[in-house]
Amino acid sequence: MTPPPGWYRDPNAPHMERWWDGTAWTEYRRAPGPPGQPPASPPSGAGPSRVKAVALVTAGAVLVAAVVTGAVLLGRDDRGGGTADPATGTRSATPTSAPTATSSPSPAASAADDPAVAVDQLNGITLPLPEGWEKPENIAQHDVVMTTHGVYDCPAGVGLCRHGLVITRTATAAEGTTPETLARRDIQDAAEEAYERNAIGQRLYGGITSQRTVASGQVAVAGRAGYFVRRLVATAEGPGGYVESLVFPSSTGTQAPVLVRFVFDAGPDGPPPADMDTITKGIRPIGDATTGGGVGSSIGPSS
Repeated sequence: MTPPPGWYRDPNAPHMERWWDGTAWTEYRRAPGPPGQPPASPPSGAGPSRVKAVALVTAGAVLVAAVVTGAVLLGRDDRGGGTADPATGTRSATPTSAPTATSSPSPAASAADDPAVAVDQLNGITLPLPEGWEKPENIAQHDVVMTTHGVYDCPAGVGLCRHGLVITRTATAAEGTTPETLARRDIQDAAEEAYERNAIGQRLYGGITSQRTVASGQVAVAGRAGYFVRRLVATAEGPGGYVESLVFPSSTGTQAPVLVRFVFDAGPDGPPPADMDTITKGIRPIGDATTGGGVGSSIGPSS
């Protein structure tokens, strides 16, 4: 016997719910709703023939229930307004329906509607949108949470580029690996993916000619102890840019490490590097408007 199609706690992200189509997990995820919330309809296309079969069975059950209800109504005594018992001839008062409680929106849903923040539901955080930044639109890369406004022709003469990107991911790490180790391990990959070659092998900036670390250290992020490494990258074409890898433990679920990558073009057209600090300081757990961070803030657990 397998569970019927529905929303269940995601085994890979316990703070989220995932759609089970009756035979396997799908790619559909959502934030858990408040207690007492009625079950949501399945996502469009989430279930194959098994979901259709369940729908047919449900429709049949509704039809049977309608027939039974009609028979009960026919047995109602017109003189008293109650329902007559065929066996005893007595009437019972018709119960009144209890008022239905209106469920309030979940914190994740409320945050997603806030134009001033970007939301990473998988990692349970929100990030502030500084002036000049916006939520991503028409971005093929699924883990980008914010971009600068507009695009421009890439310096190497191929493709379109953006002056700034912020990316969030769940870092893969062995148990006991520190945020510092993860950040130092990731920064080289972050620089190469941003300014050496893109996912399809294009050199949008002509490749990296040099890079150096300009800042690193421990930092509080959403009340947790994190670590960041920032590099200045020089490229063959264009002004180059700044890349930062920031790692901190999530405050939800299994407290898996969260990786935030900053990619800022250098030069007058790029966003100021100070925006990295502004965004880091404003990262919050979803539903918590007070727990912040930043360099010099009190630092909570590191794991």
